[in-house]
Amino acid sequence: MPEGDTVLQTAKRLHTALAGQVLTHSDLRVPRLATVDLTGRKVLDVTPRGKHLLTRIEGGLTLHSHLRMDGAWRIYAAGERWRGGPDHQIRAVLGNDAHTAVGYRLPVLELLRTREEEKVVGHLGPDLLGPDWDADTALGNLLADPDRPLGEALLDQRNLAGIGNVFKCELCFMARATPWLPVGELPATIARRLVTTAKQLLEANRDRPTRTTTGPTPAASAARTGAPTPTRTPSRARPHEPLYVYGRERRSCLRCGTPIRKAEEAGRPTYWCPRCQTGPTP
Repeated sequence: MPEGDTVLQTAKRLHTALAGQVLTHSDLRVPRLATVDLTGRKVLDVTPRGKHLLTRIEGGLTLHSHLRMDGAWRIYAAGERWRGGPDHQIRAVLGNDAHTAVGYRLPVLELLRTREEEKVVGHLGPDLLGPDWDADTALGNLLADPDRPLGEALLDQRNLAGIGNVFKCELCFMARATPWLPVGELPATIARRLVTTAKQLLEANRDRPTRTTTGPTPAASAARTGAPTPTRTPSRARPHEPLYVYGRERRSCLRCGTPIRKAEEAGRPTYWCPRCQTGPTP
């Protein structure tokens, strides 16, 4: 599932291609929007909110989309061949004289009044990459249910918006806690630093084509000053190892050398180091 940094990059590409331009082509290929024609309306902006995309259109309309596991927006120059998948996977087409944005496999696509956007994003917690970010509110949300597993609490967008499965695994490693540790068992200082580190990681990756948590980021710097990242920059880390644990099953932990483990939960993989991270495991 795309995470907050990826959704932000998608929003930027859509905004660059569409904002300020009048739509010359509109095709929304979901049953309840099949008769909607946005041709002739100007796209005002494209804004990310957590993992949601809000395309605001002249006339007080917002096209709301969410990528979930498989969705994607692709941008093509006028006349360029579309390559994002077969035609039957296309759910939306928005085009102007210079560019065409094609939405593939979008599980959520709906048109609403801009003044009603809160109906679809109002439940979200503070956005790690948004203007509404508030660390104290995010921390309070995260700790509201102390018996809840840490990984589950981090993924709940009602607590703080933008963390997906990759950052969940990496943040738990940095906090030296398994994703199944009850969040209330985290020491207060670690819990607060975890929220700060989450913000640092997403900020550091907001403009990167390849996500990394092991490189020279603010979070890595915090590791050397006592934040819930490794207590020192791991000597085993190499530029070709962009992540500490995610996707590294059976490979050596970059901190201690122990083989990384993996568990599957509801079709979602979780990775952790059985030596560096303390707490319950499956």
